Amino acid sequence: MSTHHKGTLYGVSLGPGDPDLITRRAWALLQQPDTIWTYPVRSLRKESYALDIALRAGLTPPAQHQSLLFPMTHDAEKLARHWLKAAETVRDLLAGGQDVLFLVEGDASTYASFCYLARVLRELDADARVNIVPGVTSFNAACAQLQMPLSEQDDTIAIVPAAYGIEAVEKMLDDFDTLVLMKVKPLLDDLIDLLQRRGLLAHSRFIEKAGSPVERIVTNVAALKGTKVNYLSLLLVKNPDRPRGELLRGCRKKSTADSEEETQE
Repeated sequence: MSTHHKGTLYGVSLGPGDPDLITRRAWALLQQPDTIWTYPVRSLRKESYALDIALRAGLTPPAQHQSLLFPMTHDAEKLARHWLKAAETVRDLLAGGQDVLFLVEGDASTYASFCYLARVLRELDADARVNIVPGVTSFNAACAQLQMPLSEQDDTIAIVPAAYGIEAVEKMLDDFDTLVLMKVKPLLDDLIDLLQRRGLLAHSRFIEKAGSPVERIVTNVAALKGTKVNYLSLLLVKNPDRPRGELLRGCRKKSTADSEEETQE
């Protein structure tokens, strides 16, 4: 590959943990020689979950591969500093003309460190080439595993990092038929209390590391109270008795007059 051309940064989504959920497009990229793999770690002492998915898929990392640090913190300055450092590393690797693959668990557009990496890279180099390979999200995999539809007909869905707090989650129960509560670890006990109060525990399911060999599904969510759960865990909450308004244009409550108007349109 000629070094006159800069490489492309690929956000390669690997799905939530089951190597069988890697798309053909991601698989083809990961098989390519002469690429550089990068992958996020939350601390230098921790392994990369994204890299682990690729290794369990039987893939061999290229000669050049390295972790990029995306620490778990709400300190905006600290985060910005690490995003900048990761983006500078990638910019320098791309300058050599090789493509850089950034491995992402789940989907690169959904609560992923890739979003920050791509944004800061573009701030450093407006001409940077970025390509995103979409993937299966943890909540799609969880719904499939639990045989619990994410949405039916005209259901509304909210995907909420639980960090928004109990009050926000409670408000959403009035407007949404399915709640996907991501990263529930810090608020789990309070969420269980809320679901109990709203009579929704029977309609809730907990899943940790969906699709990985250590996947854990808990149908009796109340049993998790006071226990420690993994960072990569979510709650699926169905809200079957939510009072719904009338749809203006939709499947529900369609009168014969509406149907006649539509045939004339």
